[in-house]
Amino acid sequence: MIMEALRGVLGAPPVPQGSWEREARFVSTAALRGKAEPAAEAAERLAARLRAVPGVRHVDVRPNGFLVIGIATPGEIVHDILTAPPAVSPPDTGPETGPEAGSAAPWPDFPRTWDNPGFAVRYAYVRAGAVQRWARDLGVPAGAAARPELLDGPFDRAVLRVLAELPSRRDSRDPGWAAYLERLAEVYHTAVERASPIPRGDEAPTEVHAARVRMGEAVRRVLGEGLAELGVAPPGKI
Repeated sequence: MIMEALRGVLGAPPVPQGSWEREARFVSTAALRGKAEPAAEAAERLAARLRAVPGVRHVDVRPNGFLVIGIATPGEIVHDILTAPPAVSPPDTGPETGPEAGSAAPWPDFPRTWDNPGFAVRYAYVRAGAVQRWARDLGVPAGAAARPELLDGPFDRAVLRVLAELPSRRDSRDPGWAAYLERLAEVYHTAVERASPIPRGDEAPTEVHAARVRMGEAVRRVLGEGLAELGVAPPGKI
């Protein structure tokens, strides 16, 4: 679990940096937090430990003491999310249930158009669940065996980049759930349209499809957690 390993060395989750289109990188200010040694020495010490973590491609120490960490397989973040216990249990919801009338959500359920972020977020949650059902019907290999290194296309990486913010947002005093869910929904909808997780036409199911379906499971998990944080029952269907 790459994120837990990084947290174990740094004491707090690092923050993703850049677009991740070409390289998956994190930045950490852990070396600046201690008072027992100069920041430059602390940064070099932490960098040496980070370089020994499996899955870390490189670690750069910046003059200001920041650590820039490149990871080899960003798709491992999907495994981290799906194997960790949810931070929040979403409220129970039946197949016809929508958000509670007294919800603290920053956006309404209606109108159900793309101009309404509330619809886009809720639909992304429902869509990720539908993709799982369609994948089973079409014979996509089981997600648990998905290979994370196959999530290497630009649209896959855009989703992974947003998912990678989850640990640091959980630790933040102001996680900004609403804006975060909007961004996650946006990149997920784009990925489904431009890099389909299910076969189209006569296309045969592949391991890439399996990896994308499993990534969708992680998206659904995170959306459900965020909606619960906002006091919204994730919808059963739309």
